[in-house]
Formats: sequence, C-alpha cells, structure tokens
Amino acid sequence: MGAETAPAAAIDPKDRYRAGMSYPNPLAGNPTGALKYPASVKRADGSALQVACPVATRLAVALMDMDAVVGGAACHWGGPAALAELMSAIHGVMFAKNPWHQSFNFVNDAGHTENGVYALKANYGFAGVSIGDLRGFRSISSKLTGHGEGHIFPEGVMISNGPLGSGLPVAQGLAIADRLANTSRTTICVISDGALYEGEAKEAVSAIPGFAAKGLCAPFVMVVSDNNTKLSGRCDADAFPQKGYFDGFAAQGWNVIRCDQGNDLQAAFSAVESAIAAAQADPTKPVVVWAKTVKGYGVASTEKSASGGHGFPISDPAKLRPFVTEINGGKPLPPQFEEWLQSLENAAKAKAEKAAAAPAPAAPAVKKDKIQGGFPKAMIAAAKAGLPVVSISADLQGSTGVAPFRAAYPQYSFEVGIAESNMVSVAAGFSKQGYIPVVDTFAQFGVTKGLLPLCMANLSQAPVIAVYSHTGFQDAADGASHQALMYLAMTGSIPHTVTYCPASAEEAEWAMGEAISRFAAARKAGRMPESVIFFCGRENFAVSLKPEGASYAWGKAMIVGGGVEKATFGGQLGPINLSLSISKPGVVISANGSLVAHAIKAAEKLVAGGTACVVLNNSTPNQPDVATHKKLLEQMGGKLVTVEDHQLTGGAGEVLVAKLVGAGCKLKAKTLGVHGEFGQSAYLADELYKKHGVGVDGIIAAAQSLA
Repeated sequence: MGAETAPAAAIDPKDRYRAGMSYPNPLAGNPTGALKYPASVKRADGSALQVACPVATRLAVALMDMDAVVGGAACHWGGPAALAELMSAIHGVMFAKNPWHQSFNFVNDAGHTENGVYALKANYGFAGVSIGDLRGFRSISSKLTGHGEGHIFPEGVMISNGPLGSGLPVAQGLAIADRLANTSRTTICVISDGALYEGEAKEAVSAIPGFAAKGLCAPFVMVVSDNNTKLSGRCDADAFPQKGYFDGFAAQGWNVIRCDQGNDLQAAFSAVESAIAAAQADPTKPVVVWAKTVKGYGVASTEKSASGGHGFPISDPAKLRPFVTEINGGKPLPPQFEEWLQSLENAAKAKAEKAAAAPAPAAPAVKKDKIQGGFPKAMIAAAKAGLPVVSISADLQGSTGVAPFRAAYPQYSFEVGIAESNMVSVAAGFSKQGYIPVVDTFAQFGVTKGLLPLCMANLSQAPVIAVYSHTGFQDAADGASHQALMYLAMTGSIPHTVTYCPASAEEAEWAMGEAISRFAAARKAGRMPESVIFFCGRENFAVSLKPEGASYAWGKAMIVGGGVEKATFGGQLGPINLSLSISKPGVVISANGSLVAHAIKAAEKLVAGGTACVVLNNSTPNQPDVATHKKLLEQMGGKLVTVEDHQLTGGAGEVLVAKLVGAGCKLKAKTLGVHGEFGQSAYLADELYKKHGVGVDGIIAAAQSLA
C-alpha cells in the first residue's frame, strides 16, 4: 500500500479541544493545617515559603523502615534520602496553589522513594496521614504500601509506581490529555537515573518534547535524580554511564535546568520553581531539572556505599539511635521521633530477653535456604565443565541469586542496567552466537517488560534460560506492583518454552543443571533448545523436599508428601513409606514452587485428621505430568486440589484440569488461586496467603470439602 498523501482536513477551532468524561477526583485537597516540621525557602520574588523539612523526612523514613524491618519486610533508605530536598520543593510549589490538583499532576516514577513521599505527606497531614500512621508502613493493615498504589491509597496516589520507568510514559499521557481538554495543568514527574535505563522511559523522553513542539502537550517538568547509583552499585562501574544520554536532553528538545546541589534545599527549590515557571511560560518546550544528588544522603556510611544504602542498612533496632542521631546532625530528636525510637528500642530489648530465656531447641532445625540459591551452583558447575554459560543481568542479581556465578566468572557476566527488555534481547544475541545465556530479574518485571523480547528470541531460534524470582505473594512487602500474579498465564503459551517452578534450592540446582545440559545437547544435535523460565519465591524454604529414595526427572511430577504407602508411579518417584493405604479414597493436592511446602504442611494435618492425601510437586505447570496425576486420581477417587499464588485464570490449576479432562480423567476439582485481584503490601507472604485462601488453612478446607 502507498502512503497517504492527501492534506489533512482543517480543524474548526471550536472542535480543537474536547474534555474527557467527568468523574470524582479521589485525590485529597490541599493540607489545611500547619506543617509539623517546616523549613523555609526563598521564592524568586524574594518572599519566604514554608516547605516540609527534609531532615524530618529522613528521620521518618529511617524509623518507618525500622518498623517494617522488625515486622519482616525489606525497605528502602537510599533513594528517599537522595530526593528529600527535591520532593520538599515540588510539594511546596504545588501546595501553594489551591486546589493543587487542578494546577498540577504529580507522578513519582522513583518508586523506591515513595516512603519519603509518605513521610512528607504525614508532615503536612495530607490525605489524613499522620506521623503515627507511618508506623504501619508496608503492613497488610496500612494503605502506605511498599510502592505507591492508587487502588489502596487513591486519595494520596494518582499513578501507581514501582516498576522503574513506567510512570514517565503515563505522565506523558496526562499532559497530552490535559492539552486535548484545553487544561493548562502542569505535569511534574520525578524519575531516577537508574529508571532512565528503561526503554519505555527513553521512549517517553523522546516523545514528550516531540508532542510539545507540535502544541500537543500541556506544561511538563521532569525532575531527574542523578546520583550514578542503582541497587547493585554504581551505574558507570557496573553497567555503563548515563551522562552521554543526559547530555542529549537538549538535543531532544528539552529545556535543561542544571541543579548541581540537589541536596541543598534552596538550590533544589530554586531549580524546581524556575522549571515550572519556564514550562508554563512555553508549553512547547518541556523542562528537565537535571539534579545531582547523593543516594543515602544524611548518613556518611550510606553516602559512601556503592549502592547508596539502597535497602535499609540496619536490622537491629538497638543500633538505630546512632543512625538517626547522625541524620539529625547530632541534635536531640523531636519528642515524637524520640518516643518512636524508644518504642523500637524497647521492643528490641524485650525480644532479646525473650530469646535468651527460651530453652534451646530439642532437635536441630531443618536446613533452609532461598530456592534461588541452587541456580548459581549449577551455573558454576556447567562453566567449570566447559559449557559456554553467560549471565546477563538487569541490576537484581543479588536478589535473584545468580550473584555467586558473576563473582566466580566476571568475564562471562554482563550488566545492562535497569532494562529488562534489553537484557532478554542481549541474551538472544548471545544465544545465536552459540552461548547458553541466563538472564535474571524479578518475575513481575521479566514477564511484563521482557515478554516480547522472549517471544522474538524463540521466533529467532535464539532460546534463553531465565531466573525470575519473587513470584506471587512472595514479594510481600513491595506490594502489588512487584507481585507477579499472572506470570504463568503470560508465559506458558509461548512456543518452545518450559515454565519451571522448583520448590527447593536442591531442586533448583538440579533443574538448572539439567536445563543447561539439555540446551547444550540440543545445540550439538543441530536442534533448537527450548527456552526455560525458572520461577521462584524469595523466602527461605527447606533446602530439600525430595523424599528418601526419590529422584528428579525432567517434566515428571514428584510425590513429596501426604499419606500413601509405597507409591512408585513412574519409577522416578521412588518408594515413599507413609502412613495410609493407596486403596483408601483421598485427595490429590497439586502445587508448585513456594506453595509446595505449604501443601505438605496441609497434608500432614489432613493425614493426622484421617484424610488420605498425596502432594504432587507439579514443577512444570505449562507442561504438567498428566500421566502421574491421572494415575493417582484414578487410585484415590478422582478428587483434586490445585493451589498457587497466581491468578486462577490461566494458572497451573486451569492448565492441569483442562489437560486431565482432555486425557479422559474423571475428577472433581477445587482450584485455589487469586480471584482477579491485585495484591498489596504485607510483612510476610503468609498474611496474603491467608487473605486469599491459598495458605495451609485454605488447602485443608478445600480438601475437606471434597473428601
């Protein structure tokens, strides 16, 4: 087809603009009370303005992080510490207009800094949030989730954040829509230098000035926190520097305002105030505040840390006082913060006394480890054996577990920055050149940002192996934006792909070794290997769940618990001496990954109560072992419970039931999973398992309803 060459029809001026549908804006209005902890800045006109004190923000962040750590959650310190002055400046300008949200859109694309924004809002009393409310940060009962989430805190968060680089493109849409509605509202988006590695962020950086130059964008300000630091270390040392890209802002059409002292409150305020004024004076030229900041600012040790103290660096509340004293410049803490600190110290003291008084355990505990701990062992063994294994990471190798391989073989390890799509595509290139590439990131980012590149890799005969951790509710504290609840549905139907969910570190080591061996064997035979995506949680589990005498086999389900005597189905399962007879009708429980351990606990209780059951580790959910499931169901009366911390739609349960029915198996099934909802923050995954009915109690109830 040829290109259209006809001139565009002239638009009647009265039809140039059109407002969207009106609906109640849930965002809270301007704070009505005085700032609890103010600081003063000077406006361009010489007048004074009170803004939130950045030191108070840092104090609150340190204390709320400690509260969450005590509850069992991970937290972030470095990012909010770096952005405290800039956030104070932005909110000071915004809240000077009433109602603020008719004059401004605010989007925080630096998701790891949302606790700093919560602290700032509590200082204002915005949306009814008080300093006391910060104590529940990241708990299941709090609306102050790990990352800003509009479905939990609609009065305080306009655009949910968390996956870096995702907010800026949405902010772009807000500004273009405002222009279409002929609304002069100014959009302000805060983003980190690490997030600007992401392709979708780069697309928006290019598009915003392009739309603005055509008169299609309302005033736009982007604030970049540039501290050359990401989660795993310095951007330039670990991946590659961003300076060249930032130097190109002007060439792409941005009006660049440099702020070389982003942690000086007056300098930050003047830069933000100037940027907003410039964007409003000329909406055809969006403005970027390029601010140099220090990640972990306020505490010398985190300022010097390679990661900027990304996560909260203290695990013991008894060691918190020197940290917050340094933040406050050695001065006594304000009474509210002192009382908060003392309550944490007292709780730590009471916990230590209780632990000291407790009797020693009668028997050694079961050895536990994170499931992903097995992956690098197999990768290292394969590399030692001469196989060309390479690691391509996107900043999360410490969390996904592959860091030991990278430490052992730095020459075979590559860091692309926070850019999951690019990571998978780079791996595809390695695959085409005869390497065995292993990529890694959190499951939520791998299956959302890396899915099209994975499809194209397989289409290009360039398969990859992936380690995608923090599945389902296992990433409890980070909240909905980080909780992968659709990962099996999103990846399971990709041709030439196996989804593998190991239940223990031992199984992960075996399965990774097997996947690498199968990959190499297929290449040597001139066949295309399958891509393998490993999914695993983040909490500690028993290092092995394999019964004595059993052995692993690719694509075969393993009996790992329940009450069946001498089950030997498929040969590879091995003899399992349990208490009840196979002839007794009962329930087959099929689980994978992190929920296998929970299914085993549920089975122990069921057997103790007289209900016969078998637990199967269905480790390859998109290619389930139908034969073993079918044989067990026929032996035990056709009753099946499946369980997963995944959406029911497209999950392991639906796939298994459909394949069993297709194989002529008569069964009565209960499929446990998430019923079309997003998650939320909680200190522990078990809290979310209980809420959604997929924990031990939910499994027992489902089995008893069938028995």
